[in-house]
Amino acid sequence: MESSLVKENPLLLPLNQEKTIYDGFITVQERDFRMRIHLPPDHQLKQAKLHCCWQLKHLLRGYECIVKQRLQHSADLVSFILELKTVLEVALKSHPECRSMPPPQYYSQLISEMEALGWDKLLFIDTEFRTLRLKADDSSGRQHVLTVQLKSKHPAEPPECSADLPIPLAITWTPQSTLEQLHSQFLLVLESLADFWAVLDEIDRETWILEPEKPSRADTMRRIAIGNNVSIKVEVDPRHPKMLPECCLLGAEHVVTPLRSKLNANMHSWNPDSSVLHNLRDVLEIEFPSPATHEKSSFSVECGICYSYRLEAAIPDQVCNDPRCGQPFHQACLYEWLRALPSSRQSFSIVFGECPYCSKPITVKMAAQKS
Repeated sequence: MESSLVKENPLLLPLNQEKTIYDGFITVQERDFRMRIHLPPDHQLKQAKLHCCWQLKHLLRGYECIVKQRLQHSADLVSFILELKTVLEVALKSHPECRSMPPPQYYSQLISEMEALGWDKLLFIDTEFRTLRLKADDSSGRQHVLTVQLKSKHPAEPPECSADLPIPLAITWTPQSTLEQLHSQFLLVLESLADFWAVLDEIDRETWILEPEKPSRADTMRRIAIGNNVSIKVEVDPRHPKMLPECCLLGAEHVVTPLRSKLNANMHSWNPDSSVLHNLRDVLEIEFPSPATHEKSSFSVECGICYSYRLEAAIPDQVCNDPRCGQPFHQACLYEWLRALPSSRQSFSIVFGECPYCSKPITVKMAAQKS
């Protein structure tokens, strides 16, 4: 059995004369995993014990019963190794993140690069030394995080990089590149977005933001409160942040219509040298409520059906158009309410019915299905 096992797996060898302990590596898809097998004196596989490295243990998680079954039914150790390889091939397909350990030079290279970059830039490194989170401060003092996934052939293979940005992160990498050069490229990207973040920082500071609830550095949209149940949604272009953003006014028609007219009439006077917020004030001819002048509760009016402000991520943005009513509703709540009424009718994705509060005509589009 020993000679056939050595022939089948030359990395697994007996450690004692009795040939009851085999130690070495099992190779699957060009990946080596350390293992040791203890056989009883009678060499029966049913009582054998398998000891694995932590990567192999992680890979076989959920397959323990199958491995035990293979031990029970394999005729000899060679057969079991072949069976184990089959199980590992299946496991590797469902666990692509399980990789063999990089060579020693990988770690010395990584330490050398981190010393050149500066350990103060390292926010996190995982136990496999594969995933790094690097800190980068832009010229305005905003802190950003660059997540770097290193490959086992680093630096010959380019790493995968991601960050909280409104544009795709394009990084140039060659086999001679280093983490310090990567960090420098990231800083250049941050500086190219400085005006974009300055625009949004001013809007966040000077107005009440209804959506998103907790903006990230990648978010390009802000929904700004104008008044009770009236708001404007602006989409800022990261590459041209000071130009007129895409605007959408939301609220009851009798309030939104005059604002829309002012926007259309005044947009020609948009001044790219002035701030976006200042321009919005000018073209709409309004003053936005701010944290200095208003409480946010003034704009956080509850839905007239579910009596809550947030329904998951949604806020009550469907408003009764009757000036004497103006009650807001969540889109999903109003849709379900109208659908349940015998007097309501539906045409394609729009439901026509009566406001639950004032009985005046109200419409709502079908709530978008979550993917």
